[in-house]
Amino acid sequence: RRSDRPTHATMSSARKSAELARQLFALTLDQGRLAPERVAAVLQWVEKHRPDNASAVLRALKRLVEAEVARSQAVIEYAGEVSPAMFAEVTATLSRHYGRPLESVPVARPELIAGLRVRVGCDIYENTVVSQLAALKPVS
Repeated sequence: RRSDRPTHATMSSARKSAELARQLFALTLDQGRLAPERVAAVLQWVEKHRPDNASAVLRALKRLVEAEVARSQAVIEYAGEVSPAMFAEVTATLSRHYGRPLESVPVARPELIAGLRVRVGCDIYENTVVSQLAALKPVS
């Protein structure tokens, strides 16, 4: 047996940690939305009860919370002048598209030259000068 392969007991422990993290994550949601006060309560519970492999549970819970935060945000990277009304319109359009309210997070990126790049979770929408120039670049 190779020593670098996980044992059945280790895999079982990892599965248990992931399952507990999913259960705890479900407790952080209020009507389908992440609730900061519930996250705090779950973290207090973990600190008080110290479940087996608490660090693995917390790592898995952190990944789930980060993914949920990313799903609820429209990160709007921009270059040049963009009005607050434009941010609001982009956010409203994406909220309708995804069927849930999104929070707009504007981020200035002068290297884009001009245009917008919007990220919601793992979806990216881009219309920037940089992306258009890259598309013109010959493939070698």
